[in-house]
Amino acid sequence: MKRIHFTAEDLARTRVATTIGVAAETFDTVKLLKDRDASLAFRRWHLSVRGRVGQQAGPLAALMPTRGPLIDATSLMGDTASIDEAVDNLMAAPRALMRIELENLDLHPTHRTWARHLMDGDREARLQVATALRSCHSVTVAPYWSRVRSHLSEVRAGYVDTMADGGVEQLLTSLCGPLVRWRPPVLEVVHTHDADVHLNGRGLVIAPTMFSTQQVNLLYPPLDPDRAPVLAVPTLSGPSLDTALWESVESTAPSLDDLLGRTRAAVLRAAVGGCGTTELARRLHISPATASHHATVLRNARLIATRREGKAVHHTVTSLGIALLEQSLFT
Repeated sequence: MKRIHFTAEDLARTRVATTIGVAAETFDTVKLLKDRDASLAFRRWHLSVRGRVGQQAGPLAALMPTRGPLIDATSLMGDTASIDEAVDNLMAAPRALMRIELENLDLHPTHRTWARHLMDGDREARLQVATALRSCHSVTVAPYWSRVRSHLSEVRAGYVDTMADGGVEQLLTSLCGPLVRWRPPVLEVVHTHDADVHLNGRGLVIAPTMFSTQQVNLLYPPLDPDRAPVLAVPTLSGPSLDTALWESVESTAPSLDDLLGRTRAAVLRAAVGGCGTTELARRLHISPATASHHATVLRNARLIATRREGKAVHHTVTSLGIALLEQSLFT
């Protein structure tokens, strides 16, 4: 349990923000993909991105220990909604800040030497993190960011209305139960680490999050102790919001036919379960030469795999192809 102690000055200085930043949200998506018990609210999101985030996430996953404190991406890269600005902040982050964020992480032994290079200001190590951040963001966040921002803005507007109607204490009372409980003048936050936090007149920034679902987090600016900490509050739960959010996002995405072409998309669908070139041609009413051509293109794109069985060949859809087909079900 974390107990956040308020004074009258802290209540007066408490405010709300729209986001903890796109970098922190991207880090949270990598953690969410590792969580097999994630909320039903993310079921369709999981289906859309599953299998599309692989080794490119390595540097981010390496900075996520299974126990102990986690890296604070907001402190390192800011609360900006621009991934380019977040990367610029990462590359320019003071070495002292990088060391504070990394030195207490319980990293896997195979990653510790690399992490030391990162702490020591090694540019190549930072570039590896930046590249991983961009790659993961392009798959897990970017396709949904406009809707995510809209959702977070709506949540923030709700916070503002609550404060206008009943003051800051009414907002603190209504926050994210049962993870948060307001017992004036202390805000109790369910957490794995027990601590008393005295705001000492700094106030508090309350920011809604999309992909952080495990707990409410208190984020500190380590190089600026006079700045207000940020309370990151999860906002998404329940299957109803899943449908409303992810379907709205993906309805604007190009269909599989638009992406691959109608015939090639049909070949990919027909190959589910496996079949030969002649059978593909028969199912789709195309010539064997045309079926073979499209199968070759899909094989080169790693969407299908082909093996020879005597004089014939047998086509099956790869995991990447399955992921693409699953995503197309919701467009």
